[in-house]
Amino acid sequence: MNISNKTVLITGGGSGIGFATAKLLSEKGNKVIITGRNSARLQKAAAQLKNVTAIPCDINAEADVKNLVKEVQEKFSDLSVLVNNAGAAYAYQLSSEADAFAKASEEITTNYLSLIRLTEQLLPVLSKQKEAAIVNVSSIVVFAPTAVISTYSASKAAVHSYTQSLRHTLAKNTQIKVFELMPPLVNTEFSKGIGGENGIPALEVAEGLVAGFEKDEYEIQVGATAQIYQLFLSSPKDAFNALNQ
Repeated sequence: MNISNKTVLITGGGSGIGFATAKLLSEKGNKVIITGRNSARLQKAAAQLKNVTAIPCDINAEADVKNLVKEVQEKFSDLSVLVNNAGAAYAYQLSSEADAFAKASEEITTNYLSLIRLTEQLLPVLSKQKEAAIVNVSSIVVFAPTAVISTYSASKAAVHSYTQSLRHTLAKNTQIKVFELMPPLVNTEFSKGIGGENGIPALEVAEGLVAGFEKDEYEIQVGATAQIYQLFLSSPKDAFNALNQ
């Protein structure tokens, strides 16, 4: 798929993977829209980039999403790429005092349910384009959960399953291609609580996404994810152990 001269919407675009992707895609001649809950950070991010528009939006808030979709319909009706990148994660040990239900509720809502809502509401716009794509950002943990981010891992496994079904369904009667970006640990502010300083640069993930676009590689396994996937195919137990050393 050609990934230039398109209009792209990236959720969670004010920092980390989202920001790196916005930067790279804007440099390739795309018109980029970034969204996020923190308006100040979002505006600061947009000011550092060319051809990027910032639209504050909490993807967990139904009213915000409706306003975002309305603005896209009115001002960016040529939208052809949606990157569902926004996320939430908690690092903790499962126990009777972990408050796992509350943490998992936020993770599932942000990482999975809000992704479904935004995707569904933007499908009519995407369907009008000659070439369009949806990118769902999951994780290395779709192949084996990491115990210290257990409920986050579960939310990303749900994204993986949904993405496969969406790809299969949209391939039947639309021109929309559905990609899944599967990064390993990435060195971002988002991942600080789980040792993100040991992760790969966000730019490497963005470059992997662009390469995947250009090759129509629908499951884009960046960095160590490819090795964990191969290990998972031969021994799910060994893949789990590798991520939980």
